[in-house]
This record gives sequence, C-alpha cells and structure tokens, in this order.
Amino acid sequence: MPDVSDPAPDFTLPGTGDATLRLSDLRGSAVVLFFYPRDDTPGCTAESIAFSETAQEFAGLNVQVFGISRDSMDSHEKFAGKHGLSVTLLSDAEGRTCEDYGVWVEKKMYGRSFMGIERSTFLIDAQGRIARIWRRVRVPGHVAEVLAAARALQDGPAAKT
Repeated sequence: MPDVSDPAPDFTLPGTGDATLRLSDLRGSAVVLFFYPRDDTPGCTAESIAFSETAQEFAGLNVQVFGISRDSMDSHEKFAGKHGLSVTLLSDAEGRTCEDYGVWVEKKMYGRSFMGIERSTFLIDAQGRIARIWRRVRVPGHVAEVLAAARALQDGPAAKT
C-alpha cells in the first residue's frame, strides 16, 4: 500500500472521451486520483459532480483530476453524460490499479462481507510522488479539502491525514 512521499504506482487505463491515460505521462503537473465505488450511486455522484464543478480551479493550479472505479467504459460514459461530468473517469475493470493503491478492501454491510473500493483520494505532486492521501472519504467538504491541499502543494509537500 503506497504512502506519502512514495512514488505513485504507474498505470495505463482507458477513460471517458476516448482517452487513454498513462499516469507517468503527466509528470510536470500534479494529479488528483479519486477512487470511488460505483457509477451513479448517491455518494459517488455527489463526489464526481463536486470535482467537476471545481475542475477549472484545479486546472488553474496545474492539477489534473481523474476519477477511478472498476465500472466499464460504457457505464462511465453513461454516468458522465447523465450528470455532465467534466472530469475524466478511468475504468480499472481488472482492478489492478485499485489493488496497487490499496483501495480494494474487504467491506461489511448488513452483516455481510464483500470486496469493494474504499472511497479514497490521492494527491500526486508534479514529480510523481504521493503528496497526500485521504482514505475512507466522507463526501461533504472533501473536494474543498483536496483543493486546499493542492494550493498548499505549490508551497511544498502537504502532510498525510
């Protein structure tokens, strides 16, 4: 499981809008990766809309924002279209990237255990190192906190919470 100051695990994933993203190709700009459990569910929708609404503010800081789940590209395209999302959604259908980032975890609901994505966000600096990690994210206020950390990143590395 990666930690603050570790190199961010590299990946190549398909994304909405016919994009293919290789993380290491983004060196020189900071990156936010927000991992979310499932397209078109209440928390995931609220988080994706909030990141989309602040995409221009992140871009002004030279920070690129991407959402990642294990949903298919077809699901991502429908989700993005339905909600007018401006952030690129990446499909980790095989789950390798989720595992590399330590977000594929055992979860419990109604007394039942299952594997799923733990809502988590990673702020990666322009050199490709993890600057900040948020795990077990609660959506309200989260995007504002990530934006503040991205601003602080310009002055130096932020601390892990």
